[in-house]
Amino acid sequence: MSGKGAPELTITGAKDLRVAIVAAQWHTTVMDGLVDGARRALADCGIEDPLLVRVPGSFELPVAARRLAALGYDAVVALGVVIRGGTPHFDYVCQGVTEGLTRLAVDSGVPVGFGVLTCDTEQQALDRAGLPGSVEDKGHEAATAAVATAAALRGLSEPRN
Repeated sequence: MSGKGAPELTITGAKDLRVAIVAAQWHTTVMDGLVDGARRALADCGIEDPLLVRVPGSFELPVAARRLAALGYDAVVALGVVIRGGTPHFDYVCQGVTEGLTRLAVDSGVPVGFGVLTCDTEQQALDRAGLPGSVEDKGHEAATAAVATAAALRGLSEPRN
């Protein structure tokens, strides 16, 4: 399992962070689990009522996350699922989403929690969606990582020109 070795994060002083969740709509059951996990994580950090924006699929996550970062959100949690099929479409979508979200985070300085499941089967996605019986809660993990990073960056000074 990929969860082995994950750090135990303690987050303080995050209540006033503005956090948005952007989530794909494909695979409703998996996505509902990821969104619920992200919301639970944010509530654990004292962040109530985060903005939730739904987009058609995972490929649309980077453009929506970019808009949210430009609107002044301190962190964005990107949630999606791509399940391998019989064509190379899986590879193109996964690569595009990963590169887009990475570029956004680096270029904007806004932490992006990467909660995009890239699975070979639907069962693998269900196992990671934070549902009853799931072995992992990737929505919770992505939100926690985004908030922890935003809190860590908060204490740093602005870059010198």
